[in-house]
Amino acid sequence: MNIIWLGHGSFRIEIEDQVILIDPWLTGNPMLGDEHHAAALEGTTQILVTHGHFDHSQDLKMVAQKTGAPVAGMVELMGYFAAQGVENTTGFNKGGTIKCGKVAVTMVPASHSSSVDGDNGPIYMGAETGFMISGEGHTIYVSGDTGILADMDWMGDYHKPDIGILSAGGDYTMDMAQAAYAAKRYFDFKTVIPCHYRTFGALEQSAEVLVAGLPGVNVIEPEVMEPITL
Repeated sequence: MNIIWLGHGSFRIEIEDQVILIDPWLTGNPMLGDEHHAAALEGTTQILVTHGHFDHSQDLKMVAQKTGAPVAGMVELMGYFAAQGVENTTGFNKGGTIKCGKVAVTMVPASHSSSVDGDNGPIYMGAETGFMISGEGHTIYVSGDTGILADMDWMGDYHKPDIGILSAGGDYTMDMAQAAYAAKRYFDFKTVIPCHYRTFGALEQSAEVLVAGLPGVNVIEPEVMEPITL
């Protein structure tokens, strides 16, 4: 399995027979240079979207058209993008599971907000979400944009993810200290990868606090386009 950070909250996960893009943000992503776009999209078999904010969904139509890959996410969000001309969408909801080849993806709660820009202000897109992605004997918890939520208790107990991809930049999501607290209290991760940080000055720039807060856990600070092989 390769987990490849595309900057901010965007990832490319190569697992089983799938190449899954999570919240692919290319246009205007200050961490992902134009020279990396083709490699980031190459061979994509599935696109997953956690919520509607621009830094997670604004490139959805373009990426879907370039890759030809199906798109899945919250039912209202998928309905909106289907109406915008995105083909092959699958809308599901919290607790639902879809199969992507040999990989199972279950939608789980997050605590944030979800909207796209409309002519008269934000258009709300159902609920914000995370995903549990299972394959190759691992379960990856992709938190999406979230604060700490009590649902992490049952999510950790039921799904038992061993890899956590956690939003941890603060301001809009958990910060590093909160992410460490959530990981320690609710989960038994072997590996934690922070994201949604370093992109802008308002966000945390280092994962030192996360590392210090999770002794015995393999906390990996990702570098853009450098595979993390697990």
